[in-house]
Amino acid sequence: MSGPWILALDAGTSSLRAGLYDVAGNALGEPVRAEYPWRTEEGAMEADAEVMLARCVEVVDRALVEARRAGAGIAAVAIDTFWHGLVGVGADGRAATPLFGWGDVRAAGAARELAARMDPGAYHRRTGCWIHATYPAAKLLWLRGEGNDSLPRATRWLSLGELLTLRFFGEARASLSMASGTGLFGLRSCAWDGETLEALGITPAELGTVSDEPLSGLAAEWARRWPELAEVPWFPALGDGACASLGSGAFGPGIVGLTVGTSAALRVLRVDPEPDPPEPLWCYRLDALRTVSGRALSNGGNAFAWLAGTLALPAELGAELDALPPDGHGLTVASGLLPERPPALDPDERAAIHGLTLATTPLHIARAWLEAVAYRIAGGAEAVESAYGPTAEVVASGGALHASPAWTRIIADVLGRPVRLAAVEEETARGAALLTLERLRLIPDLAEAARVGGELFPPDPARHEIYRAARARQAALRDPGRGGGD
Repeated sequence: MSGPWILALDAGTSSLRAGLYDVAGNALGEPVRAEYPWRTEEGAMEADAEVMLARCVEVVDRALVEARRAGAGIAAVAIDTFWHGLVGVGADGRAATPLFGWGDVRAAGAARELAARMDPGAYHRRTGCWIHATYPAAKLLWLRGEGNDSLPRATRWLSLGELLTLRFFGEARASLSMASGTGLFGLRSCAWDGETLEALGITPAELGTVSDEPLSGLAAEWARRWPELAEVPWFPALGDGACASLGSGAFGPGIVGLTVGTSAALRVLRVDPEPDPPEPLWCYRLDALRTVSGRALSNGGNAFAWLAGTLALPAELGAELDALPPDGHGLTVASGLLPERPPALDPDERAAIHGLTLATTPLHIARAWLEAVAYRIAGGAEAVESAYGPTAEVVASGGALHASPAWTRIIADVLGRPVRLAAVEEETARGAALLTLERLRLIPDLAEAARVGGELFPPDPARHEIYRAARARQAALRDPGRGGGD
């Protein structure tokens, strides 16, 4: 391992990580981490933006301690963060509203109102997004309708990524990647979408400046704190989903990336400078040359964490899960702990378990729930294949799958496709670092640099047939239009 090094800050849904990456995309030791809380009652998903900023500063501080100890010279800073976040910022540069996350569905009524003002099909073709409570476009209309007293104090509407550049450099700079996930941005025009902004009554001046060009020259306070970062380029934040696909090596024809972290997503990352969004999929940008299309699910690793806590499951239960036969528990699960993201339309979706008996054990429930999430993943995979053709390989990543190879095996059997579990555990930060290395002209071939090995999980044909019948039974438990494409 040798420098120059990239400092990558990964602001994910559930935690922050910061670490150093060399020119081969290898991490220097373990990343430093920090958690932050979300409020998720009554359809909300919101957090204190100033607390999140403080946590970001904390992990950069700690990562620099490690860099100094290793004598690692930093060439640039890469940032990624979750798509669809929204925070109102006042004239003083401080947050005037909570930071709203993708799982906040309180804008469902506003989304219906916005759909009545615009042609949803034309909107999707322009923006790659749907008119849905997930997106900032609907949230802006909802906030205006709520009459929230913080609304008049907000002079700009940003994601966490732009809030970071505003705080550190005095400029709210949105990358093409982050702008494309707002529902306010033209995917082909690469500019804020005039028709949408007019429908919402906002102006481009209220949003961040869109550019992939790096910033440099930290504000004096931060230059004193981080002298080694004062003059290096800081690239605007990228969407974490696109970075996860890149960092896991899921880049190229016939390859679908599957990430199961807090949530879950299936994505196709491709060279696509003038995208035409496929009708059944969302489509966002990684940069000016590449797009990522797919389906995202609200329920992924968060379900695994909820099961472990609620059922008091042991830390190691892979062998026990593997020992259970496929669909051998007699249970049918609707797995919507959180309402699903678009194209699902029901903000009131709830989870359910059917078939409980006195013989049901916590392990049965856990296995049935993981299978149910896998069925929804399969629905997303079918939507991706309908747009891009047969999948040669699924490249999987995410903390939930690395923690549970048994779940990866279930997914392979449900899909009836080989699943390769990428041999990298911080794929999102790695992806942001790799793209930064390309921009610095330190790697010649991004796809080649991104490629990693990993364990291959081949599907079992007999289990696949069992799961086909179980998927049909699950669909009958709930409205089949409710969940992520299945």
